Amino acid sequence: MTHILIAGGGIAGLTAALSLHAAGFDRITVVEAAREIQPVGAGLNIMPNAVRELDALGLLDDLEAQSVRTRELRYYHCTGSLISREPRGLGAGYDWPQLSIHRGNLQLALADAVRERIGPSAIVGGVRLSGLSMLADGRARVHLEHRDRGTCGRAALEPDVLIGADGIRSTVRRALNPDEGEPPWNGMLVWRGTSRMPEDRAGTFMFIAGSDRQKAVVYPMTEPDPETGEVLVNWALAMPADSIDDASRGDWNRPVPVTKFLHHYDGWVFDGVSVPEVLLAADGAFEYPMVDTDPLERWTHGRTTLIGDAAHAMYPIGSNGATQSIVDARALAHAMATHTDPAEALAVYEAGRRPAMTELQCSNRQLGPEVVISLAHERAPGGFADIDEVIPADELAAIAGKYAATGAFDPGTVNLGSPYDVLPHAVR
Repeated sequence: MTHILIAGGGIAGLTAALSLHAAGFDRITVVEAAREIQPVGAGLNIMPNAVRELDALGLLDDLEAQSVRTRELRYYHCTGSLISREPRGLGAGYDWPQLSIHRGNLQLALADAVRERIGPSAIVGGVRLSGLSMLADGRARVHLEHRDRGTCGRAALEPDVLIGADGIRSTVRRALNPDEGEPPWNGMLVWRGTSRMPEDRAGTFMFIAGSDRQKAVVYPMTEPDPETGEVLVNWALAMPADSIDDASRGDWNRPVPVTKFLHHYDGWVFDGVSVPEVLLAADGAFEYPMVDTDPLERWTHGRTTLIGDAAHAMYPIGSNGATQSIVDARALAHAMATHTDPAEALAVYEAGRRPAMTELQCSNRQLGPEVVISLAHERAPGGFADIDEVIPADELAAIAGKYAATGAFDPGTVNLGSPYDVLPHAVR
């Protein structure tokens, strides 16, 4: 049987495990550096093209119970003026909803499904991939470290296929591209967190507000708690580091007090949703540098390939990080199921995904659909009474349409159905 080793138990790696199993592969091992998968992180918006793939895996009902359907996206000028409002998901003509969900809930649901379908030992925690070397037959010799309460054990494996799903600081990617430096930083800092809010103070929509120098993203991601009436709200803020006292590139997940940046958002209120009120309800905040990775000329080396952030980490624009990781996983499993030679399968997967993801990475560096808030601020820094005099409706529509077409998540393409469904073969 083909042994597939997946480095990384995040959204990309776990979805890959489920997709490969659905395609008929049974010998799948996911190694994850964390000893246990915990419900950590903030919120995600999963676009309909990825929700379609999760539905094909039989997960939609479970995920909908832990999320809310994103029905509308609004863009605002930093003064509070409305730039545009767009229906999302079913309201935009998709056959699948768009979901707002806590990253931890999605990851736990995927992990539970992996253990239930593949086996309780399919995910091995406390194990990190420390390096690899390529063998003459195209396989990788993988070096693993297992850490447990101060002790460290080492092992080496030679799986038939290695999938690097180990994130933006991927060990697999670094081993395949030893001359690549650290992910480039664009000088922006991002703060993320969650807050519990009364339903009537949280809004019923997702919004993105600000300018090219300052941004806020806020949306609810749970239904009201039956006892408290509160909903869980996700928020993410971004500003240039040179605008912040005591700013540095810092750690990748550094806890900071909300008071560090709260005053920069005084007066930011959008159709009744107050950014300061949201921030004051937060348990805490985490600070990140806004980084991505430069597009690679290849993801695949023999029987080793990359998916998700390991392959194409991009700026947090357009709700495409987790979304494209899910699509990667399904595309990879489809290629593996329809080609008997693993190396050929991985090459086919890459050919189908890498060009579009390179274009999406580049688009996100140009702010993708969120460029509308920068255009509005540039053309009308003091605000406006009529957005049509600042950005005509056809220009707004063209910006959104071009971005959707780049990632193949326009309604017409998505509603054709999943191109990655396959009948499972015998155990492989």
